[in-house]
Amino acid sequence: MLENEEVLNAYLEKTCDAENELLKRVHRETYLKETMPHMLSGHFQGRVLSMLAKLVQPKLMLEIGTFTGYATLCLAEGLSSDGLLHTIDVNEEQQERVQGYFDASPYGEQIKYHIGPAAEIIPTIEGIFDLVFIDADKKNNLQYFEMLIDRVRSGGILLVDNVLWKGKVLSDNPDSQTKRVLELNDTLAKDTRVEKLILPIRDGLFVLRKK
Repeated sequence: MLENEEVLNAYLEKTCDAENELLKRVHRETYLKETMPHMLSGHFQGRVLSMLAKLVQPKLMLEIGTFTGYATLCLAEGLSSDGLLHTIDVNEEQQERVQGYFDASPYGEQIKYHIGPAAEIIPTIEGIFDLVFIDADKKNNLQYFEMLIDRVRSGGILLVDNVLWKGKVLSDNPDSQTKRVLELNDTLAKDTRVEKLILPIRDGLFVLRKK
C-alpha cells in the first residue's frame, strides 16, 4: 500500500506544475534542518493551495501555522496585487530563516509574519478575510475556526489541514488526539454556515466555503 501511495504521489507531482527554485530550496532545507520535516505541505499540496488561492484572489488572507513557509509562499501566489497575507507561528527559532525565504520571494512586501500564540494575535489583525488556512496545533483548530468564521466574507474559503490524521479517523478505537480531529470534523460537517468537503490530499484538507 505504501509503495502504491509513493507511486501515486510521484505521478501527481509529475502531472502538476513544477516547484519554483525558491520552493525547492525551502523543501530541501526543511528536510536538512528540521526534526519533523513531514510537516511541510510539499509539492502537490502546495500546488493545490496555490490553485485555490488563485481562484479566490484574496485581498486579505490568514494562515495559522507557518512552519518553514512553504505553504505561505504557495498561498501568496494567489494574492491580488494589493493583497496581504498574515501568517502566524509560535517558533521563534525559525523566524530569521523563514523571513529570509519571504524576502527572497516576489511577495515579501505582502507577507506579514507574526510570532506568538495565534489566539492572541488573531484579534489584533483587522479586516475581513477572503481565505483562511488553519494548519497549526490540532487541539485548538476548532477554537480557531470559531474565532474566524464570522470574520470571513460570504463566498470566502476556510481550509483546515490534517483532518484525516494519517487514516486514524477510521479507527475503531481512536486515541485522544484522533478524537479531537473527529470532533472537529463532525462539528464542521454539521455547520450550516458553510458548504464543505474533505479533499483526500496527503493528510486530508477540509475545504469550507462561507455561505
